[in-house]
Amino acid sequence: MEDCLFCKIVKKKIPSEEILENDLFLAICDIHPKAPVHVLVLPKKHIVSAWHLKEPDTKLAGELILFANSVAQKLGIAKGYKLVFNVGRDGGQVIDHLHLHVLGGWKNDHDRDFGAKP
Repeated sequence: MEDCLFCKIVKKKIPSEEILENDLFLAICDIHPKAPVHVLVLPKKHIVSAWHLKEPDTKLAGELILFANSVAQKLGIAKGYKLVFNVGRDGGQVIDHLHLHVLGGWKNDHDRDFGAKP
């Protein structure tokens, strides 16, 4: 999609703070973090949301989670982190491009509320 913000980031038309990349995915820092570590994993294929995944996307969906695990490992949060999909406007999705939030880096249990500031 030529108007999609995340498609432009994936195509390097808009700069981002990249964390990890492979042929299928790009991980970038979230510009409005909700945790000490907050990364977005973007599929390079444009899919609107998790609701729009279809049977042919089954392998991609699994690989998305495995890639997110690699991001957590790289960032040193593999002992504990959250993976979050926001689906649709009512679910908090702001950009119409499937993305997985990787959140972690909390120091104690009281900071683990999803809305906690870093």
